[in-house]
Formats: sequence, structure tokens, C-alpha cells
Amino acid sequence: MAVTLDRPGGPVAPVVRDSTTQQRIGRIVAWVLLIGAALLALFPLYWLFVSALTPTQEVVKTPPDFFPVNASIENFRKLFAQAKDYPRWFANSLLITLSITFFHVFVDTLAGYGFAKKEFPGKGFLFAILLSTLMIPPQVTLVPLYIVTRNLNLLNNPLAVILQGTANVLGVFLMRQYIQTLPRELEDAARVDGCSELGVFWRVILPLSRPAMGALAIFTFVRHWNDYIWPLITLTKSANYTLPVGVASLQAEFQTDYGIIFAGAALAALPIIVFFLLFQRAFLEGVRMGAVKG
Repeated sequence: MAVTLDRPGGPVAPVVRDSTTQQRIGRIVAWVLLIGAALLALFPLYWLFVSALTPTQEVVKTPPDFFPVNASIENFRKLFAQAKDYPRWFANSLLITLSITFFHVFVDTLAGYGFAKKEFPGKGFLFAILLSTLMIPPQVTLVPLYIVTRNLNLLNNPLAVILQGTANVLGVFLMRQYIQTLPRELEDAARVDGCSELGVFWRVILPLSRPAMGALAIFTFVRHWNDYIWPLITLTKSANYTLPVGVASLQAEFQTDYGIIFAGAALAALPIIVFFLLFQRAFLEGVRMGAVKG
């Protein structure tokens, strides 16, 4: 936008405000801040992989090297030589976490659909009771869960970890909030076309809920992949360990080889990264749609 000012005793001088330049500067500043925040957030992950490729004697030195000077895969060789059950730990974690994620997303979506779209006596009271359980610390339920698991003879069995994670109140709440935003006219149209209630859920609700389900799947996978306390209590044999428990067992009583621990932790972080990359589109779409719909 240009503004002209009259100068006394002289010609009219234009004063130009370059809004385009200001917008470009604003974008550059925003990008610089975002890139800085991203680098700050990714630095721990970078440091993990650098330490995994650094010999143990150099990992603990002060000041540390921010770039691997003598990078090698020796720590990974020592890891598989010392922890012969590591592939089994990886397989156990993958089986348990994928099973929990599948049941978690399906059951939470089904329950969220019931609370969002169905009417039944005591619906509001029951939902309030469910939400109130979020205030109970998970540590309080460890002893009752352990007693139930022991009475079912499920100790040292992957089902001991899978069954306790098949549903979650927070997941039910998130799916209920998302499904409430879906137009009821779509369900009515499906019923007119002859769909049963299960058909409405399978053909209408599930496809439209994919963004929220993708976000919930990422949260669930990350949470249970890193779960430590419950697998530590219920899985006491080395062959049944999950990765967090197995990597923690590598720490010796009097001396710790940090290179091996970093190598084990780096390999354990790879599935989380891959899982996020596979579902990031659904995750971002879910966040975007949730922000727009409010």
C-alpha cells in the first residue's frame, strides 16, 4: 500500500509500506523458530544414536563429543553377544504392543460410538463414572491386577500384559468426542439402505473415524512399547522379557557398559519411529480436524 505525503515547498513524495516484505520476514522468523524447536526436540534421539555408535570409554568422558569421532558398530556386536535373548525381547514387545494397539483402538472406538450415538438408561452417569477412574493412579491397581493375573495362571505369559491393555478410559473419551462430531444423517442414510447397527458401525463410523483412530494408535503404541512396570512384575523369565525390561537388565550391579545399553535403546527406538512415519498422515489429519471442529 502506498501513501503520498505533501512536502512543503517540494513535490509530493510517496511513502511505500512493503507488506509483502514484512510477511516474508514473518515467515522466515516462524520457520527459524520451528526449525530450532524441532532440532531441540530431536537432539535426545540424535544423542542416543551417537552414543550407540561410540565406544563406552568415550561415552562417559567429559566433555562429551557431539559428533562420533571413532564411530563403530562394536556396541551392537557386544549387545547381541551378551544379550542372546535380545531378538526374543524384540519379538515379545512387538507381539504385545501390536496386539494391545489393535484391541485398544477397536474396543475404544466401539465404546466411544455407544456413548456418542446411542441412548440408554444411565448413559451420562456411567460415562461420568468412567471418567472419574482417570483420577486413580495406576500404581494403586498393580496389586489387585497381579492377584487376578496370578489366579488366572497367566504369570510369565504375554496374555498377562495384553489383557490389561485391551481398553482405556482416555481412549474411550477421545473416540467419543470425535464420533460426536460425525453427522447423524450418514447413519440414518445407511439404515435406510438396509444396514444393521453393526453395519452402520463397520461401514460408516469406522471409515470416518480413521484420523482419530490413527492418533490413538500412535499414542497407544508408544505408551505400551515403553511400558516397564507391569511387564517387569508379570514376566520374570528372561525369554519372556519385553525390550524395556530386557535393556534394563543389562545394567550390572557394580559396573555398567553404557555403550551396550545405548545400543539396545537405539534399536528399541526404531519401531516407534517407523510406526509414527506409517501413521503420521492419519495423526496429523486427526489433530487438524479436531482443531477445526473444536
